[in-house]
Amino acid sequence: MKQLVESFYAWYRHSLRNPKYRWLIIFGTLTYLLSPIDISPDVFPLVGWIDDGILLTLLITEIAQLFQERVSSSADDQDSDKAPSNIPDNATVVDVDAQEVP
Repeated sequence: MKQLVESFYAWYRHSLRNPKYRWLIIFGTLTYLLSPIDISPDVFPLVGWIDDGILLTLLITEIAQLFQERVSSSADDQDSDKAPSNIPDNATVVDVDAQEVP
């Protein structure tokens, strides 16, 4: 059972992070949450809400992580655009391998 849950989580996370399937997964999750057809029917109190709660928590967590990554990457892009003023635009970058001096 644990492996089934882990594989579903990995699939869900990977699919949600793929821009091609992101909106399809979000729409499918919301449809499942609003649909009367469930794995465990909502007629039974608490038991019927467990699958909905888990799926809703998973959706909110993944969307929050995507949003946080997008905000931090845009902040990094803005920081990288600000080059120090003492370095000319046509400066040459030299990559070197450090060696220990005895």
